[in-house]
Amino acid sequence: MRFPPSLLEQVRARINISTVVGRRVQWDRRKTQAAKGDYWACCPFHHEKSPSFHADDRQGRYYCFGCKASGDIFTFLVEKDGVPFPEAVERLASEAGIPLPKVSEDDMRREEQRASLFDVMQLAQDFFVAELQTSRGAKARGYLADRDLTPVIQTTFGLGYSPDDRSALRSYLAAKNITVEQMAEAGLVIAGPDIPVAYDRFRDRVMFPIRDARGRVIAFGGRALSKDVPAKYLNSPETPIFSKGSVLYNFDKARTAAHQTSRLIIVEGYVDVIAMHRSGFPEAVAPLGTALTENQLALLWKTVPEPILCFDGDAAGMKAAYRALDLALPELTAGHSLSFAFLPDGQDPDDLLRSEGAEAVATVIAKSEPMANVLWRRALGENDRSTPERKALFEKDLRQTIATIGDEIVRRHYLDDMKARLANLFQSAPQNRTFRSTGYQPRPRLKPGQKPWEVAQPASESLRAAARTSPAKHHERRTQLIVMAALNHPELVHEFWDEYSGLETPNQLLDTLRSNLLDAAASQESLDRAALRNHLLHKGFGAELDQLEQQAKRLNEWFIGPEAAIEDARTGLRQMIALHRKTVTLERDLRQAENAFAMDPSEDNLGTLVALRHQLDSAVGSEALVPGFGAASGRPVGTDS
Repeated sequence: MRFPPSLLEQVRARINISTVVGRRVQWDRRKTQAAKGDYWACCPFHHEKSPSFHADDRQGRYYCFGCKASGDIFTFLVEKDGVPFPEAVERLASEAGIPLPKVSEDDMRREEQRASLFDVMQLAQDFFVAELQTSRGAKARGYLADRDLTPVIQTTFGLGYSPDDRSALRSYLAAKNITVEQMAEAGLVIAGPDIPVAYDRFRDRVMFPIRDARGRVIAFGGRALSKDVPAKYLNSPETPIFSKGSVLYNFDKARTAAHQTSRLIIVEGYVDVIAMHRSGFPEAVAPLGTALTENQLALLWKTVPEPILCFDGDAAGMKAAYRALDLALPELTAGHSLSFAFLPDGQDPDDLLRSEGAEAVATVIAKSEPMANVLWRRALGENDRSTPERKALFEKDLRQTIATIGDEIVRRHYLDDMKARLANLFQSAPQNRTFRSTGYQPRPRLKPGQKPWEVAQPASESLRAAARTSPAKHHERRTQLIVMAALNHPELVHEFWDEYSGLETPNQLLDTLRSNLLDAAASQESLDRAALRNHLLHKGFGAELDQLEQQAKRLNEWFIGPEAAIEDARTGLRQMIALHRKTVTLERDLRQAENAFAMDPSEDNLGTLVALRHQLDSAVGSEALVPGFGAASGRPVGTDS
């Protein structure tokens, strides 16, 4: 039976060679460095007294310096256990949780076609690199120079340029006997029954090749040089050789550096990775425009036991950190975790390196925090603890989060850690010495002429009053409006592309619809409401659309509806985005104020907290109190209903 090479690669990616071999040998403690994936033992294939058998998790191979035995996880089972190769594959695939497909002749032909796609991608890479050095690439070279990406860096990372021409790459590949079908299969051109002539997907963009762990080009990321295009960054689509959730940018280079430093740093984008490399951090990688996935997490942990996630210090960065936290918690095992490094608010690694140099980034990395700290910080920021009942709910929520940890030992240690933090937090809460047992607070004396409501409340009562109106529902309401504005007026997506790309959404439904909106807009030069709705229905979002439209009706904001004039929809959307940004900033400041009050319940900290709550309340209301608003839609000017 023949197995597709892609299947074997998947199994190798999920199971370490040390795991398979470790069932048959005893690792030598003096020479083995498990953190680096470097294992030594006496050879299981011949008798010896000193260890000369080496297993390398990074390469997925073993080698004996005595008898010269070598191979991978499949070879080891065949040669050590004497099982047939198909059985070895079946055993390890089952262990990895990968179902074995039924391999037909058609499957084999597709696998051969897949292998040929690597050749197509390499031809495209050669074309983009050459174009960067032509007269057409002058603008791209200028952009790279402005970002301090020198010719040496350009060569190291294989940077290139896609000309502003709908057929430049297609014509080049056709001259190399590559068919349009192959180009489309590789994601290099856009073709289809409704497209008379296939055209290049990437045009007038700086090109970043994306490589697999073996260094083969499998996809591209393109950075637009024109401000008039909808997508600043455009990635290759999913293809037989590229799945963006299973790949990390620069992993092929970074894993060698990670072996030397026992450190792997995850940043957000291509330029950040290159900036880190240029400044002495070659062990940097990045996901491909998405949140971290389970497959990427497994790849990180296979390389180092505790990767460092380096996020911007703003609200979006904290949201990304919390997503990674929730992803990692169920997968934690003894010795495997994550660290979190937070950059100064509003700066990415490239910004910080430019403004303060490599030492500033090194300081941020050195101050990276363990997962337990980030889990605790989120719990403090998301929970009110002003009454015994709310304290109980805070503790219950924290325990439920910890319960998602799959490893029993790790889970127990997290519970112990959080118990200590809870005890310290609640013991430090202020208590009235005289009335400690009942919680009763004495009625304050009034000064002559003073009204009862003019007397400051005790801190716990003031905090309870300030926390009664949660901003979360207003945040969700406004985000629903912003997404619905795009669904009903998709022509605004291109105009507000950066705003939609960075939009922070409060739930998975809105985030999924936002992502699919951007995907549809990026793949089509023009987009109308009917085409967008059909695209989303084809993707299986019918129920979600119905749900969101019902919610929109309850919100009763006319200017997001399809009947509103585009001028009013644009004005309303601009105002909603401005208020959304203000709210996100205030909510972040509010969480910090709540944490400060929890640690130090002083009147100053309470005053800051209450003031921020009032500012948040003032940000709630009509979205577009703008002169002339509504006139284009035939409504009385200045009305909001």
